[in-house]
Amino acid sequence: MSVSKIKATVFSQEQLASDVFSMWLEVGSIASEAKPGQFISVYSNDDSKLLPRPISICEIDRENGRLRIVYRVVGYGTKEFSGCKAGDTLEIMGPLGNGYTLKKDKAILVAGGIGVPPMLELAKELDCEKTIVLGYRDELFLNKEFEQYGKVVIATEDGSCGTKGNVLDAIRAEGVDGQVIYSCGPTPMLRALKQYAADNGIEAWISLEEKMACGIGACLACVCKSKDVDHHTNVHNKRICKDGPVFNAQEVEL
Repeated sequence: MSVSKIKATVFSQEQLASDVFSMWLEVGSIASEAKPGQFISVYSNDDSKLLPRPISICEIDRENGRLRIVYRVVGYGTKEFSGCKAGDTLEIMGPLGNGYTLKKDKAILVAGGIGVPPMLELAKELDCEKTIVLGYRDELFLNKEFEQYGKVVIATEDGSCGTKGNVLDAIRAEGVDGQVIYSCGPTPMLRALKQYAADNGIEAWISLEEKMACGIGACLACVCKSKDVDHHTNVHNKRICKDGPVFNAQEVEL
């Protein structure tokens, strides 16, 4: 798989929630290379801001050469992106990282917060029975788009929709079962899911969130602890951007 750095053209953008935006980018051949669970690095047009922002791929339109990213505005870079209009250009690099391993087993897709977007393309491409468990603080987004791909179960912290509590509360309340878990979200959620999967003998794949600088594994700014030892350096580290962001839950320590 090749990685390209190009000037992408904004095809469209819309606001999904108070601080969440959806952007379609025209990326040419990058779309044909992309897989669920991968990400792209998006660069600011402000030359004083050198580091790109890693953003997960939400949807892939291979036929038209487009990628969709859904992101939350949390700082200068994403604030800039939220102001882009159709026809504007952004420099991007991708596709980056390793995505999900797609299996035929009955699946549980679990996502929390801004970990929800990358699960949409996975839900589309998985050819199996699946339940999609989405966790939000309060404001919902993308949940309706998931409904065409499987049963959707929702958890909200304030109880305004679905089960009050977290995604594990919803899994237990709804009696959700499966043979493999695919997940993306904040570390406390992934840690709890890893333990839940181990306790119930379920295979689990998790996508880790981390601040990334280079996006290609060169700077070692986004390492996580691994149970595998690199015999050349005798360390237990994996690069989230290069070796991940998706890992078998048993490979990494959270």
